[in-house]
Formats: sequence, structure tokens, C-alpha cells
Amino acid sequence: MTEPLPVKCWLLNSILKSLSLIADATRVRLLLLLKREELSVAELQEILSLPQSNISAQLGKLKTAGLVSDRRSGKNRLYRIEPPEPGRSQAWDHFAALLEKAGEELREARKDSHALKVVLQKREKAAQAYFDALAGKFGRHYIPGRSWKALGETLLKLMPPLDVADLGAGEGTLSQLLAQRARRVIAVDSSEAMVNYGAGLAKQHGFSNLEYRLGDLENPPIDGSSMDLVILSQALHHAQHPAQAIRAAFGILRPGGRVVVLDLLKHQFEKARELYADLWLGFSEAELHEMLDQAGFEQVETNIVHRESRSPHFQTVLATATKALV
Repeated sequence: MTEPLPVKCWLLNSILKSLSLIADATRVRLLLLLKREELSVAELQEILSLPQSNISAQLGKLKTAGLVSDRRSGKNRLYRIEPPEPGRSQAWDHFAALLEKAGEELREARKDSHALKVVLQKREKAAQAYFDALAGKFGRHYIPGRSWKALGETLLKLMPPLDVADLGAGEGTLSQLLAQRARRVIAVDSSEAMVNYGAGLAKQHGFSNLEYRLGDLENPPIDGSSMDLVILSQALHHAQHPAQAIRAAFGILRPGGRVVVLDLLKHQFEKARELYADLWLGFSEAELHEMLDQAGFEQVETNIVHRESRSPHFQTVLATATKALV
């Protein structure tokens, strides 16, 4: 009969086995995510941007090793870190510390943290699916008196008088809409022709509270901490350095001010670079979340708000965030 291993020897074998499992970067990323939250394969696939087969295979190895367990929740199966058995807490603490150290060396693991926040936000909004389905029908069926223009005008009336910066404003169609209600609107664009055209329209329409300025959205000609709202509408993918544009927006906002980013969701339509002078092929929700978070913003939220019916089926992503009061 085989004698049982001494406790210390058993712990050593357990640690060595676990260390061999985290020699793979994907397994490290999976364990770090599941250490924070129960997640489905589909959610893990969205966060990691890896094939489903790869993720399932790695989860299988971790489950066989006893590091991961799963449970069924509706149509999904949720995976989580398996808590240590009695008597193994010390070995687990050592392993968890090594896992965190391994994660610090992986650039992908830092990005996973932002992608996880996006996935959890989507999960929270799942209860709104019914209303989302109704919203998707808006505009597709004729209802007397209902239109996007009427809805937009109504929402504008509800906007309090704010100091607004429209960065990358172009000719300023949005700026002129906002000027109907805002205390002051500063429209910034790098094209002198656009600025001159927009300024002419503002004068023609009698907007004394709308000013056009020539400048770069990465270094807008606006005083620091002077705006209540900064809008980047389909402008960020034209920036040489998008993260710098986000930081610039943070700098010109007053404490408690908000930023709104409306841009293309990341896509693969390379012709956009030539056709529309796009420098970036859109941004993923996780990328926007990370840029806003690193700039110092709080209460970051992202949503995909539109998908075009015609090829290449561009999608629009909306991101909002707030500059802390202190």
C-alpha cells in the first residue's frame, strides 16, 4: 500500500502543477478574469478576442486541474475560480500572488480589465432587452407625429444652459443645434475652410453664443477647466493620437463636467482611410473605456447605439464619462 505524501511534499507538488498551468499567457488571463467575476465562454471570448475553441480548450485544462469550476445559469455556463479546499489555503495564497505577478507582465491582462468592465455593463443592461427591441423599431414604421427631428428638438429643450465644446466640429451642424439652448458653444476644427463656413452660418442664423475656432482637437484653443460638456462626434478617428484628444477634453472640463464620444465601432473597412481620410478604423468599447479611464474620467459607460443596414455595416459607439468634482 502506498504511503500518503507528507503534507509539505503534497503542497509542493500541487504548487508545481499549478505553476505549469500558468506558463501559458491565455490561461493566466483567464484565471485573472475568473478571479474577479464569474463569466461565460461568450463573455470571455469578447474580452480576450480569441476563438471560442481556444478558450474552451484552456478552460477544460484548468477545470481538470481543479482550478476552475462551472455552473449552469439559464442557457449559459458560468466559469469561476474554484475556492481552495480546507488545508490548501496557504498554497492557494502563494499561487494567487504568483498569478498576479504574472499578470503584471502581460500587457493584454491590463487591457482585459477594461474589457471586463464593458462586458459587466452590458450584463447589467440585459434586462432592458425588451425596450431595446422596441427602440430598434423606431423610425421603421410610420406613426403620425413621431420623428427623430421632433425627438431631438424635445431633448434639446431639456438641456440646461451649459458651456459646450464641440471638438472636430466640421461645419458645425451639431454646434448650431446645441447653440439653440447652450449658454455658449465653442466649435473647434483644424480646417480653416470649415471654420470660415461654420462661422458664416452662425452669423447668418444669428447665433451670438456660437464661436468657431481654428485648432487641433488634441490641443484645443480653449481655457482649462472652462467647459461643462465636451463632445467629440465622429472626430476621434481623425486624431493622430486619440488618447491625447481624450486627455485634452479632460483638461478643458470643469470638475463635474462630462465628455461625450460618438464614433465608429472598430471595423475592417480599409477603404475608409482613403475615402474619408480616417486615421483609425474605429474603436472597440474596451479601447474607449481604457482611454477615458486613463485620462482620469469616472463613471465611464459605453453603448453600441446604431448599426447601418448597408455594407460595410458601420456601427456607432457612444461613450460618456464624468470628471470628478474633486
